[in-house]
Amino acid sequence: MAIYNPKSHKAEEFINHEEILETLRYAEENKHNIKLIDQILAKARPQKTQNGLHCTGLNHREASVLLACDIPQKVEEMYQLAKEIKLAFYGNRIVLFAPLYLSNYCINGCVYCPYHTKNKHISRIKLTQDEIRNEVIALQDMGHKRLAIEAGEHPSMNPIEYILECINTIYSIKHKNGAIRRVNVNIAATTVENYRKLKGAGIGTYILFQETYHKQSYLELHPTGPKHDYDYHTEAMDRAMEGGIDDVGLGVLFGLEKYKYEFAGLLMHAEHLEAACGCGPHTISVPRVKRADDIDPSVFDNGLSDDIFEKIVACIRIAVPYTGMIMSTRESQEVREKVLELGISQISGASRTSVGGYTKEERLHDSEQFDVSDQRTLDEVVGWLIDQKHIPSFCTACYREGRTGDRFMSLCKSGQILNCCHPNALMTLAEYLTDYASEETKKKGFAMINDELNKIPRDKTREIASKNIEAIKTSDSRDFRF
Repeated sequence: MAIYNPKSHKAEEFINHEEILETLRYAEENKHNIKLIDQILAKARPQKTQNGLHCTGLNHREASVLLACDIPQKVEEMYQLAKEIKLAFYGNRIVLFAPLYLSNYCINGCVYCPYHTKNKHISRIKLTQDEIRNEVIALQDMGHKRLAIEAGEHPSMNPIEYILECINTIYSIKHKNGAIRRVNVNIAATTVENYRKLKGAGIGTYILFQETYHKQSYLELHPTGPKHDYDYHTEAMDRAMEGGIDDVGLGVLFGLEKYKYEFAGLLMHAEHLEAACGCGPHTISVPRVKRADDIDPSVFDNGLSDDIFEKIVACIRIAVPYTGMIMSTRESQEVREKVLELGISQISGASRTSVGGYTKEERLHDSEQFDVSDQRTLDEVVGWLIDQKHIPSFCTACYREGRTGDRFMSLCKSGQILNCCHPNALMTLAEYLTDYASEETKKKGFAMINDELNKIPRDKTREIASKNIEAIKTSDSRDFRF
């Protein structure tokens, strides 16, 4: 029997089944232990230090107790704490991005994904470099500055060379005032050598969802193809970091397995990266199973309610206070509105999950990976965020200034990241408003910028940001950053 060891690089030891079961037993036994719950909440609260605020976070057992707790008063305390932590370290900024699907050719048999190899009626598409240029220009014309590229696993149709060529093409396109400044990559687990190539291509974050941490379920859900190898898939982030990629993004597909098991496994994975690689995940995503082509989410009997979903978001935020949290357009406007304050720091906007979807006026459904619940335009999403008092941010400064991995985390943990993120968000919002926004969005957006500029504590920073924003409004000067 494998022994739990967060410093190990073996999947069965850092995602240890017996440790998760013991954690769930412990959480169930203590879910009404008010004294312990109060101690856990006290530990998680931000503490003032000489360098600002500091959070210790929680381990997977402590966080699992909070998730199991169903005492209404304590659940409300969790939500308030999550909001406090979110505001302390991420402020009211929400970073925007869009997925770009390059190819849906895939040799895996994943039973929850319409790209599975047995699906013979889905339209199989692989974008050419010219088609990618057209897609990127369409995205730039919306105002997007960062993309997450997606591709199925297929060694001959989607080799690493194709992915690298696509990244180079994306970065090369300058259209009017548009430019993609950060390309995050969500492709199948690969080798250290290939991760080095991705790092050399200038990617931002490498993202790979575990789908489920329950090994038996994982093997059943991935019956054929290279993704069937649970250990190779689960150890991918270790190889990515060995290959020099210091920003990695975790995620599970909630609904495939019992959510408490997935929650514990997800936090154990984050703890492992911190213990074994020196830096925890840059982001954690929280997708839920959705309908798509021949996939019916009701087949999976582990679906979770919106209330439980919100609680998961809050508990992750409390447990890993410095890690970004991502929510896609899988979720509705109503759900996204509730969880923004609880911990989400990045959302997609105006997403098309079909290959080649951005150049089509009508949504394509014959090559979609999943149904999109929030189908608003980017301008509508930006305007909605402003109405909700969130700053829509298109910032990519930290990545391009080398503030990644442990350097980003050290700045975040000391609170110093706030000295650059806030003005950077305002400057990138000014770019969007000037170049792409409707008159209504522009009006309320610049009103927000004026209000938020006054909140910048450093006079010099506020003066520089104000000067740069004026230059954005009156000239073609762009891409200012702290």
